[in-house]
Amino acid sequence: MTGIEVPGPEPDWQPEPQPPYCTGKNRMCQSLRMLEIVVKTENGERHVRVSAGELAGLVRRIGDEGDRFLVVQRIPDLPDVFAQVWHKTGGDYTLEYRDGAAGRHFQAMADGPEAVVEAMTGWARQEAGWDSGLLWTLLDMGPAREVPPLDLDDDEREELEERVREVLVGGYASRAELAELAEECLVTQDHRPVSREQAEALADRLWLERVAEQAAWQGETDPERLTRAFTALQEAGITARENFTCCRSCGQSEIGGEGAPDARGYVYFHTQCTDSAAAGHGLTLLYGGFDGSPETTAAIGHEVVAALTAAGLHAEWDGDPGRAITVTPLDWRRRLVG
Repeated sequence: MTGIEVPGPEPDWQPEPQPPYCTGKNRMCQSLRMLEIVVKTENGERHVRVSAGELAGLVRRIGDEGDRFLVVQRIPDLPDVFAQVWHKTGGDYTLEYRDGAAGRHFQAMADGPEAVVEAMTGWARQEAGWDSGLLWTLLDMGPAREVPPLDLDDDEREELEERVREVLVGGYASRAELAELAEECLVTQDHRPVSREQAEALADRLWLERVAEQAAWQGETDPERLTRAFTALQEAGITARENFTCCRSCGQSEIGGEGAPDARGYVYFHTQCTDSAAAGHGLTLLYGGFDGSPETTAAIGHEVVAALTAAGLHAEWDGDPGRAITVTPLDWRRRLVG
């Protein structure tokens, strides 16, 4: 596998296209349209922007050992807003949803999957009266926990928030990942100044600030154009990965196991590249051919540049298979998923 040398230091939102016959008013169209949700299953699967039909299939599937529940969150994820269902084969379905505060957590029982599918699909679409088909009871979650304020000096607080915001602006982290980062950021051998609860509160506060900020964005953003280009490359037989691994060394060692057996080559950028792009320094793309030849690597580079150009992005590359591709200028506004 041929890689490239990077000159100098190295520094999930696009609506699915609708079928041409889809008007948004018939049942077939409603089933095909992507729902703005993430579905997480007990067996570790994560499904982003599924159709109503796909959501129904996931609900009907649960019941066996290791695959008895799924959790649905909105895009972007919002703290304490979710729907979930638990089912063991042969038993009823336990459906829950929470709408923010502890006093807005409800549960209902259903004797079959269809009522659950209807409710969860309505919840995902935020339809009026989506919950009217089931008998809901309020779950007593106890009093809301009180999180003590952070006991940090100004420098520590600035360092912590700056690092969390840096990753947040990158746009790939979940709220849970941001909380983990906040908890570990200032840890030393004998000092852990941020508790898990404090880290979660900080991550949620900064997350909601970013959600409010992105609400004003209009149209397709540069990271969404990048995703469109990577999707086209993936479909053309080039393994394409965004925010892949922590560094170039890990990326080069792991990218070969990511794609299809017949993939001709690869393109990716790692988290340090993401940080650089989010800071306004452009994006470095690493690429190569899987057959180890400079000719294939150069051909992959040309395909990458063509895909970026077709998506409306500007790529800088001199055609040398030993040099990186840089996407610049780049306005890094990646919408949060969670």
